[in-house]
Amino acid sequence: MIIDSNSARDTYLLGKECGRQALPGQVYCLHGDLGTGKTVFTQGFAAGLGISEPVSSPTFTIIQIYEEGRLPFYHFDVYRISDPEEMYEVGLDEYLEGEGVCLIEWADLIEDLLPDNKIEIRIEKDLDRGFDYRKITIENPFLDQEA
Repeated sequence: MIIDSNSARDTYLLGKECGRQALPGQVYCLHGDLGTGKTVFTQGFAAGLGISEPVSSPTFTIIQIYEEGRLPFYHFDVYRISDPEEMYEVGLDEYLEGEGVCLIEWADLIEDLLPDNKIEIRIEKDLDRGFDYRKITIENPFLDQEA
């Protein structure tokens, strides 16, 4: 599925809708260059889960856990990971198998550690379509199985 976002608000609202539909055990993988809107999407996602506290990328802590919403929300930013094996030190496998939902920024850096049924979200700029335009592609194996 491809969605055109023409503003940060559009990206936030798409994230919010994804958060509303999120189920326990799902893993969302965010891909995109710096400044494409991964954090804006994540803030919307958290709002869709019913989380009201401020959400920012846990770039230096790797994971931020939010438990006030309808599901525990495990927000990872693995941009600074130098070796994928470091993820076992923060308990990645426990979060992937937990009752919450995982959202992982820069997920391509730990691709081999993630389940096959992950939901891939790619956010891309296209300056020919405007400074605020984003092409957002969602590949959801859960929906693909129903088709």
